[in-house]
Amino acid sequence: MKDNNPLDFNQLKTYSLHDRFSKVTVEHFAQPLAKGITVRGLLESLPDILLGREFRELIDRLVECRKNGRPIIIGMGAHVIKVGLSPIIIDLMERSVITGLAMNGACIVHDTEVAMVGRTSEEVDQVLGSGAFGAAQETGQAINGAIKRGATEGKGMGEALGEYLLQQDFQYNGVSILASAKRLGVPVTVHVAIGTDIIHIHPSMDGAATGKTSYDDFKSFCGLVKELEGGAFLNIGSAVLIPEVFLKALTVVRNLGNEVNRFTTANFDFIRQYRPATNVVSRPTANGGRGFNITGHHELMIPLLAAALIDRIEE
Repeated sequence: MKDNNPLDFNQLKTYSLHDRFSKVTVEHFAQPLAKGITVRGLLESLPDILLGREFRELIDRLVECRKNGRPIIIGMGAHVIKVGLSPIIIDLMERSVITGLAMNGACIVHDTEVAMVGRTSEEVDQVLGSGAFGAAQETGQAINGAIKRGATEGKGMGEALGEYLLQQDFQYNGVSILASAKRLGVPVTVHVAIGTDIIHIHPSMDGAATGKTSYDDFKSFCGLVKELEGGAFLNIGSAVLIPEVFLKALTVVRNLGNEVNRFTTANFDFIRQYRPATNVVSRPTANGGRGFNITGHHELMIPLLAAALIDRIEE
């Protein structure tokens, strides 16, 4: 075995720091925050580095969508509701910022429970052992009943549920996304996977009605995606289902000869995951769009997003 002879660094070539390109300069640094700073001032104070730069670009693009009358569609998982963000989503619908919504099946469970009793999200660990998880009688009866009626009347799941909540005039309809969307005329589509939601284990479950209304909603969602050129699609908190649905809808739209290439996408979640990063951020925008992957807690990032949009739109 040869001896290990340490290298001599005396002949190592160097260069001047003054001649070297540097990715970060003091011009990119954050600015100190003044007392009583505005939302716009906060954004302008962010470092012009990584997400500090990208978040401002996303806001610029969404404001441009709004000014040009282009759609801004939100895809969402139930976590958005469970961390108390329904009033933010509803406010953006009322301001005509959000023009369409796509939900997974868990969203309709939590949103309906909120509308009915003003609370949701049980402690699974406390009831799973006894087999009581998801067995709330009113939840299954209300949602499955609305779905069955929607199937009979030829309505999609989102419309059927929003209509049901408004007809029942529940106490907390004002913080229900489904009820508010129906009231405002904002289209909502619901995309379910059979067996993933608690209402699927209730005696009132109707597989045919669930499949029909969700399939009708998928076709309606494809209609929304067809108009996405120059618009934006934001996925908030759905790690698998909505990103897959979005990719399939975009495929259908392009297959039918529609040009949908130049649009903005963003994924908001508290961890980075494969499907949203691939099926929302990168693949769909490869032909001329722009995708953003924004990592952070929804209960902080979504109010910041909304505040920034409102500040710019109402200037």
